[in-house]
Amino acid sequence: MKTSRFSFAAALAAGSVLLLSGTAFAHVGVQPVGEAAKGGYATLNFKVPNERDNAATTQLEVNFPVDQPLTSVMPQDIPGWTSTVEKTKLDKPLTVHGKQVNEVVTKVTWSGGKIETGKFQQFPVSVGKLPENADQMVFKAIQTYDNGEVVRWIEEPKEGAAEPQNPAPVLKLTAAGADHHDAATKPADEAKNSDADHKDVHEAAAKSGSDTTARALGVAGIVIGLGGVAFGVASRRRTS
Repeated sequence: MKTSRFSFAAALAAGSVLLLSGTAFAHVGVQPVGEAAKGGYATLNFKVPNERDNAATTQLEVNFPVDQPLTSVMPQDIPGWTSTVEKTKLDKPLTVHGKQVNEVVTKVTWSGGKIETGKFQQFPVSVGKLPENADQMVFKAIQTYDNGEVVRWIEEPKEGAAEPQNPAPVLKLTAAGADHHDAATKPADEAKNSDADHKDVHEAAAKSGSDTTARALGVAGIVIGLGGVAFGVASRRRTS
């Protein structure tokens, strides 16, 4: 009898662990392609798994933090999905690349597609300029199913505390590296690279022209040489 009770309790505990881990595993997350360096630009993937066995995910809404405004947010086209970008005006304009920015993106919504049971979908977004004085960014997300169910992934995880039931996606920011380019110098760097590319092209063209001229002179020399040989042979025959 004790063995049976122990087995039942063990099975119940294992089932609870699997249930809880499944819930934690299935939440909406965000990961950068490469690194998300402070003060830089990055491509982010919002990963949305479908943990329901009786419904498909049909919409994702991602809210961008207003206290960490991003001046550039560009969602990538995804076949079957339509993205809608919402902006809001800033109380204090930001200066980017020498120009004033008066509004920023606060929300991106994807709809029209489907994430079936047991599948996941990634929603890529190019963003910048990332904050320079923060270690992370929190994006609150809302997942909608075709049966009308709505799951709000909006609870901000706290350091040292257990993971909340519906955690919001958190992007960890890395320190800016030595090769990090500030937004103000980015256009100059691009112009410098462009000039270098043009210089390479001109040098290659000049080299190609020189090679062509050398080949032409070489062929002409051979033709003249053959003509001289033929002339000499003909002269000897006439003399004989």
